[in-house]
Amino acid sequence: MDGLVYTGDAGTDGPLDHGWLIGHFKPAGSVRHSDAFEVKWGQHPAGDRRTEWVRSDQRLTTMILISGRFVLDFAHGGDTHRVILDRPGAYVVWEGVDHTWHAPEATVILTVRAPSIPGYQAAAVQSVP
Repeated sequence: MDGLVYTGDAGTDGPLDHGWLIGHFKPAGSVRHSDAFEVKWGQHPAGDRRTEWVRSDQRLTTMILISGRFVLDFAHGGDTHRVILDRPGAYVVWEGVDHTWHAPEATVILTVRAPSIPGYQAAAVQSVP
């Protein structure tokens, strides 16, 4: 069943590809290769933040808080909205909304995004001690 089943550890595999476990960027033929969706195990130290807004991304995104606290800011059509994920299982879903985020404390987030689009990459993340 080699190639049909993959077992791993998100905490170990995630850092190898900026947290991403499944998506178009995994090797073709791998069970972890998908054009349909992406999965990320995001481990963020306290003070981690997106340095720029993600703009014009039309994919459907779901973020689920595993542990810690995560703050997202959204902007669309001149309106802004802040979402704070502050308990395990809290989640947010969006599509086509500009956003940025920061982790005021050490945080683990599970992100599912669809579809998986080649060539797309958001701005860098800055870790602040």
